[in-house]
Amino acid sequence: MPLLGPPPQLGDLIEFSRPLYQHWGIYVGDGYVVHLTDQEGWSSVSSAVGGFAVVRKDRLDRVANGCTYRVNNKFDQKRSPFPPEKVVRAALDLVGETMAYSVTSANCEHFVTELRYGAGISEQVENAVLYTAVGGGLLAAALATFAFVTTRNKRQNQ
Repeated sequence: MPLLGPPPQLGDLIEFSRPLYQHWGIYVGDGYVVHLTDQEGWSSVSSAVGGFAVVRKDRLDRVANGCTYRVNNKFDQKRSPFPPEKVVRAALDLVGETMAYSVTSANCEHFVTELRYGAGISEQVENAVLYTAVGGGLLAAALATFAFVTTRNKRQNQ
């Protein structure tokens, strides 16, 4: 199981690197994480289709499923995290609950940041919106340039 960095402590955010996205959980001790996921407990991607996900407590190595993972309490410098015991208790109290799931507003990263900081934040969503906007802008500029050059060439050939 490829852990990058220091071992997790109670209440830590755990980031699992998946192809094309990251999955998130809260470390609750004894090798377990609580996470918002599909029924099988490996991913939240299939939850996007149904609009619902389940809060599960699973072995960290089972959730990693061979992927790398790391402690990533990325907002600790910007926000005060709740005490670890409070984070763990809140996470464990939700195990078994079915929750609404939305890639853009209620995903696994929103779930864990809400538990740790009291605010559901997802940089994956913010980054995807930014990359889409930049990519769309670049595409629009390229199309406008192509249209301009094509029109100019047609006029010159007439």
